[in-house]
Amino acid sequence: MAGHSKWAKLKHFKGAVDAKRGKIFSRISRDLTLAAKAGGGDASANPRLRTLLIKARDANMPNDNIDRAIKKGTGELPGVSYEDATYEGYGPGGVAFIVKVTTDNKNRAASGVRSVFTRFGGNLAGAGAVAFNFAHASQFLIAKDKTGEEKLMDIVLEAGADDVITTDEGYEVRGPIVTFDKISQALEQAGIKPDSAEIAYIPNNTVAIDAAAGESLQKLHDALDDLDDVQSVFSNEE
Repeated sequence: MAGHSKWAKLKHFKGAVDAKRGKIFSRISRDLTLAAKAGGGDASANPRLRTLLIKARDANMPNDNIDRAIKKGTGELPGVSYEDATYEGYGPGGVAFIVKVTTDNKNRAASGVRSVFTRFGGNLAGAGAVAFNFAHASQFLIAKDKTGEEKLMDIVLEAGADDVITTDEGYEVRGPIVTFDKISQALEQAGIKPDSAEIAYIPNNTVAIDAAAGESLQKLHDALDDLDDVQSVFSNEE
């Protein structure tokens, strides 16, 4: 979603934690497993794992769940083999969607995503069909009560960020994908805890929609979020 919409989505996510706690734990577990598999189970040497640990604790995920997910990634415990996949499509009103999944069965994941798009007036598209509408970048959202703009800019620009966007809701930090871990570490060392930290698809332009299309799009978003394999959904409606 666009910058200010991303803040709205973040609030929606936090409000849904209690209602969908099991599903959220499952998604975080998969991310922890993949992070541990890629960079090891030592959080002090794996910035991406440290970021996910903060997310897990914010969601009140039990320590036993966290430990199991990490050990599956390091091979200390047996576990399923997860893969990442990306699907592109269009929703009502011509809104572009990018759907990120982490799954142990790509056929099941693709079928589920396709079914949801069809059910709510959208359709899947081929690889690259909508990706050009988005910048693939590191994105951090930070509330204004956590730091000042000048201090934040000094920290993140030194760490490789491209921009700091100030809105009524807070600060949005953007940077190249390769700077995600360095920016995360710089914020952590400064004692600044982001409200959201992810490698996101950020719209280059947005599509204005009316109320009717807005209702349909919200149903599409909710249905995609309900799929177990879906980790994140990005779109360009305004």
